Amino acid sequence: MIATQPADIDGLRLAGRLTADVLDRVGDIVVPGITTDEINDWCHRLIVEEQQAIPAPLNYHGFPKSVCTSVNHVVCHGIPGNKRLVAGDIINVDVTVIKDGWYGDSSRMFIVGEGSVLARRLVDVCRQALWIGIHTVKAGIRVGDIGSRIQRFVEANGFSVVREYCGHGLGRVFHEDPQILHYGTAGSGPVIEEGTIFTIEPMINAGKRHVRLMPDQWTVVTKDHSLSAQWEHTLMATRTGVEILTLGHNEQPPVIPEQTAA
Repeated sequence: MIATQPADIDGLRLAGRLTADVLDRVGDIVVPGITTDEINDWCHRLIVEEQQAIPAPLNYHGFPKSVCTSVNHVVCHGIPGNKRLVAGDIINVDVTVIKDGWYGDSSRMFIVGEGSVLARRLVDVCRQALWIGIHTVKAGIRVGDIGSRIQRFVEANGFSVVREYCGHGLGRVFHEDPQILHYGTAGSGPVIEEGTIFTIEPMINAGKRHVRLMPDQWTVVTKDHSLSAQWEHTLMATRTGVEILTLGHNEQPPVIPEQTAA
């Protein structure tokens, strides 16, 4: 959507802050031995009881849980269950909060314990890719400008970009235009107008980019069983740049190597 009224922007900011708050706090419980269902239940209670808000994924087109938890080779839309995390796992927790009818959507990666060198590098490159996309945004750019920069950076680092899933507009509904691809050609696609609200959420794989959908019709995994990572923020394009609506309380942009960020 395009936010033009101050009340609309305030509503989106509040939903974004609540979403960020869940992710700021959930990292404390992502430890060896916890199940993804326990993570889901903790997030559900925080959103419903403390924030007096609604977890958007719950019952969305039949999704049975309040957050998505995608572990290791799961690319996205992992359904929380009885899987216990072990040291070395990586997990994406994807949170979408509805507050007063407005949506905030964000996800972060967490490493359980130390993690392997490959896992840490994958998670870090994916976060840098998100921020490269964010730094590209301002009113007047085209969608392809975002995807092109992300793709070049990810592939220069030896990883691959998932193409079947993308960022999206949101506001009073969960998913709407524009679709934000994380690959593509600079100068192509729709123009991003001032006030446009959308997510950037690159999914990158340690192996090949190909994915498959599991029989539950939600869980997406890498075909080659390689590790996958994803980071996501909700943004508003401004005349001179971007406002990050789901920025964490102490979140700082990563340092991006200049030679691969351009």
